[in-house]
Amino acid sequence: MQHNYGIQLFSVRDSMAESVPDTLKKIAELGYKYVEFAGFFGHSAADIKAMLDEYGLVCSGTHSGWEEITPTNIMDTIRYHKTINNPNFIVPGLDLSSLDKIDAFCKVLTFAKPILEAEGIRLGYHNHSHEFVVMPWGSTIHSELERRTDVEFEIDTFWVYNAGLDPVTVLEKLKDRVKVIHVKDGIKDVVGKPLGMGEAPVKAVVDYAKKNGLTMVVESETQTPSGLEEAKICIEYLKSLEA
Repeated sequence: MQHNYGIQLFSVRDSMAESVPDTLKKIAELGYKYVEFAGFFGHSAADIKAMLDEYGLVCSGTHSGWEEITPTNIMDTIRYHKTINNPNFIVPGLDLSSLDKIDAFCKVLTFAKPILEAEGIRLGYHNHSHEFVVMPWGSTIHSELERRTDVEFEIDTFWVYNAGLDPVTVLEKLKDRVKVIHVKDGIKDVVGKPLGMGEAPVKAVVDYAKKNGLTMVVESETQTPSGLEEAKICIEYLKSLEA
């Protein structure tokens, strides 16, 4: 069975900075079906939606700053994201290095989540490695977010692996709160790599995602020799797993 894959467009930020429509066209030609935005490069929501429609792509989510869902900004944010049919507003990380900072962030999440959900937009948080490290107060940042909120989690499976944990075990633990994951490879404590070129358990993650109906979003961050070249390597690897 052929599965559909998405890509986090931060992977091709070099190309996006030059031309959003050309990049989306090339991403579609590579065989990706979903895109997860990391900025819109000055384009209106109507323009973004027109590009997605032209190239047969679907917005699976965005990485967007928490400031966009504060009381001052949330309604403008909703209008933009509804226009592009974004189902997942994902905060890609921020400084949560103290309990006071976690308290303040959780208040924003608690305010925004029901308002977004009423408009058909799920609210989530994307991890890096440090959220899974025990902090001086005795717990991890991620466990505090799990306990204090009911938002969803977009699990970045390489960063979980980099933190010394098994991504599949973490996915199973958070099962009901995970709909979208980042499929990513790399070498622990060193550098990210395109899929199939690192040491992370990518195949096990993909198998789990298929079995549990998770949306898989590729991320490959090093742009070596370019973002589009890495995007090509990644989807060819995923297609090889289908063979």
